[in-house]
Amino acid sequence: MSGHSKWHTIKHKKGAADARRGKVFTRLIKELTVAARNGGGDPDMNPRLRTIVAEAKANNMPRENIERAIRRGTGEEPGVTYDEVTYEAYGPGGVALMIETLTDNKNRTVGEIRHLLGKHAGNLAAENSVAWMFSRKGEIIVEKGKIDEDKLLSAALDAGADDMNDDDSAWEVVSAPEQFEAVRDAIKALGVEPASAQIAMIPQNYVKLVGKEAQQMLRLMEAIEDHDDVQHVWANFDVEEKEIEASLA
Repeated sequence: MSGHSKWHTIKHKKGAADARRGKVFTRLIKELTVAARNGGGDPDMNPRLRTIVAEAKANNMPRENIERAIRRGTGEEPGVTYDEVTYEAYGPGGVALMIETLTDNKNRTVGEIRHLLGKHAGNLAAENSVAWMFSRKGEIIVEKGKIDEDKLLSAALDAGADDMNDDDSAWEVVSAPEQFEAVRDAIKALGVEPASAQIAMIPQNYVKLVGKEAQQMLRLMEAIEDHDDVQHVWANFDVEEKEIEASLA
């Protein structure tokens, strides 16, 4: 099971996600703009845009902000043009990372990402050196206290999910990207609001970290996620909850 999703679940429970609402809105506005630019401004005809609009609403983004970002993407309003760039990297203990960015200055971004990695015992990797370790999947995280396991599993599988994994304090429901919306909607129909729901890069295997390397990795995740151009960070580390709790204390 993914230490990465465990990391995000615990941050969500501790309210760290709320403290970063400004960062979340900035990320979503960029994603809305790029999705509209690449696939058009109608969510009904653009699955990627539809998914991001749903995430924006789940994060209580005002409707006018959503609509303005879409208009920028379709060219109806002026705005910055962003390039999608994914960096592959290694972290402490040989952890593999996929760092997805939207940037208006590739040279600046790669320099800053390289600096953050070097500061936290990591380094950039060659293209395709770690990408093969990840698969694009729908990932929905549901905290355990919110619903009965069998009820959640039944609804998820009936809607097309591939699997449901136990991650200590939460369930991770995994699906093909094409089934993501149907699975998410089926879970919400049970009256459950997921801790997170997204198209994610799921690692095929995990690197267990403890002690110093675990804390280095968690500090690296914090630093990279805080970078303005970073949209998502996927990593194949696994750590105990106590390590994450210590890093957030």
